[in-house]
Amino acid sequence: MLAASLLAPAPLRAGEVDAPAPAQPVAEKPVDGGPATARDARLAGDAQRTRLVIDLDRAVEFHAFTLAEPYRVILDLPEVAFALRPESNQLKRGLVAAYRFGVFAPGKARMVLEVTGPVAIDKAFVLDPVDDQPARLVVDLVKTDPDSFARTAARSAAQRTALPATPIVPPETGDTRPVVVLDPGHGGIDSGTTGYSAFAEKNVVLETALAVRDLLERSGAYRVVMTRSTDTFVPLGERVRIARAHRADLFVSFHADALARGDGQARGASVYTLAETASDADAAHLAEKENKADLIAGVDLSDESDEVAGILVDLAQRETRNFSALLARTLVGAMKSTVRFHRSPLKSAGFRVLRAHDVPSVLLEIGYMSSKEDLKLLTSPEGRVRIAETVVVGINQFFAQKAAGLHAAADDDKAAVPR
Repeated sequence: MLAASLLAPAPLRAGEVDAPAPAQPVAEKPVDGGPATARDARLAGDAQRTRLVIDLDRAVEFHAFTLAEPYRVILDLPEVAFALRPESNQLKRGLVAAYRFGVFAPGKARMVLEVTGPVAIDKAFVLDPVDDQPARLVVDLVKTDPDSFARTAARSAAQRTALPATPIVPPETGDTRPVVVLDPGHGGIDSGTTGYSAFAEKNVVLETALAVRDLLERSGAYRVVMTRSTDTFVPLGERVRIARAHRADLFVSFHADALARGDGQARGASVYTLAETASDADAAHLAEKENKADLIAGVDLSDESDEVAGILVDLAQRETRNFSALLARTLVGAMKSTVRFHRSPLKSAGFRVLRAHDVPSVLLEIGYMSSKEDLKLLTSPEGRVRIAETVVVGINQFFAQKAAGLHAAADDDKAAVPR
């Protein structure tokens, strides 16, 4: 049984939690309608029973459920401002191997607990604040067997509501401008990589994509659509749906890479296209990492079919693949004068976010956040503007070459018609 003193304000008794923090003062009651604030989180227990306690400035309603492949426990919350200690997402104890938290959708927050195996949610409740004690969200997990876990997960799946789809705004009648969809990777609960810096990939790529958007819109030549323009999570499949629903002429997904400590050094940008077989081991590893975004955010993928296999062998998609390759080459050619590229700048792999079979799509890794030189470029306003300007040059050149190719093909067709 877990010690009842886990609910007491920190510091707690030795051995009950990892690195307890000093007691936090209870915040003043927030303005009605404003987000609640999570002040602290701690774990206690062992490999049979583990308790999570979250201190809040006011009580909130929440929904807890489990997911498999891998085993996870999901806590869905209303909008919450997380003011937890920086090391909170590194805590692990008992049945909990790791947890993360953040924005999941507009007005919604989520905490994802990675667990060591099948677990059951024994208790989940919220305690109202009392005297000088904050409100507390408490979740008790107990070890269970795979069959019991599967039955519970199936029941909770039937009660969950799907994440609402992003509304699609149709273009104005007569607007024939090309549609460019810009896709800042990660977002919300999914921070992406940090490269062991103080910066998060989700913010770096968002600022870069917004800079590209501003330049494209300023030109007046394009209708620009963002898959996200704020720090919000968007599932990979939803990003593809946005591109297809807008009948995009172009899709560019922005990311930043990083090497793990001890894996050597690398820097420079790369441009990736979709392929059933990766161009090299690094591309395969990157695709595997980026394709886990939905798992990181606690999205249930059990009903999702894998459309990547087969797309590239369908002759009907040949034109899209050719245009994607043209876009990749054009971006590298336009950007290489101002942006350093990786030694192998053109690569391919099975990225789920590039699977729109009728939209020319590339994934642009704008640099390595584990490189001091790249990080300086990626995190400075001047550096992002340099990147954005060269991306726009590449986009302009792509459409110019595409139009020239179409005109040439039309001329060839006319010449072939008997007179």
